[in-house]
Amino acid sequence: MSSLPPHARSDDASSLELPALGVIPAAPPEFRSGFVGIIGRPNVGKSTLMNYLVGQKIAITSPVAQTTRNRLRGILTTPTAQIIFVDTPGIHKPQHELGEVLVRNAQIAISSVDVLLFVVEGTVEAGGGDRYIANLLQRSQAPVILGINKIDCQPSDSAAIDQSYQQLASAHNWTVAKFSAVTGDGMEQLQQLLIEQLPLGPYYYPPDLVTDQPERFIMGELIREQILLLTREEVPHSVAISIDQVREDPEITRILATIHVERDSQKGIVIGKGGSMLKAIGSAARQQLQKLVMGKVYLELFVKVQPKWRQSRTRLAEFGYRVEE
Repeated sequence: MSSLPPHARSDDASSLELPALGVIPAAPPEFRSGFVGIIGRPNVGKSTLMNYLVGQKIAITSPVAQTTRNRLRGILTTPTAQIIFVDTPGIHKPQHELGEVLVRNAQIAISSVDVLLFVVEGTVEAGGGDRYIANLLQRSQAPVILGINKIDCQPSDSAAIDQSYQQLASAHNWTVAKFSAVTGDGMEQLQQLLIEQLPLGPYYYPPDLVTDQPERFIMGELIREQILLLTREEVPHSVAISIDQVREDPEITRILATIHVERDSQKGIVIGKGGSMLKAIGSAARQQLQKLVMGKVYLELFVKVQPKWRQSRTRLAEFGYRVEE
């Protein structure tokens, strides 16, 4: 993974030097560190937010709800703080075993972080889903910041929208922050608010690290993202990716991966007429993978039917979806 971008160092102590790459140093006096859980309904921009804050794409994004499946950690290090962001699946009513696992993992994150960032949709007023999550957050002892995202998409008169969230925050004594994870408006203020809420603590990771997830996991997610973007109907939610082989040669990285679906009809959609869809998925995914490995990539994709894998604890575990401890 690459080193930190310029905006990740935007605090008052920017003149201080970060330690050497790959080393976990002793923290300076008054250094703050801890875990921030990003919580919210599906599709409110949690993954886009984390990607912006760490300065690199580590979580996939798409218009499809419930894109995030695993609790994904992104790491932001500045000269005065280290924030470990825990991007959680959107909290929703589960429809299958996979959904149960995702929601349970999000709920576990609520009780195991130092700060909670409750992200809401800034283009609509607070609804029942937001109030349900607010009630869940009441059980945590961690401080909560209610983040109103997508302010770049708000209507010209957003007073009623803002007021609905202000009322929700006031009822629980929460701080409110407004921002856009796409344009960056308000993000420096949000970052500073989060740092202020963190306890004094050590470096948990080397300062140059932006995620603790293995590279193969990120590879699988980048492939799955293209399926989310290019396919339709029931396919996006029925897909899992396994990385079968990664071989790093001097000139190229060769990746073999399998796309798992639940039905033959879904396999047909993913492959497409004459293999056209699979070719489009592979081409788009390869471009993203080349950014990840910073070099040329040869990607070969296979499609396999795994009936009802989302209902099977065994299959879920094989594909990396487990209830977090």
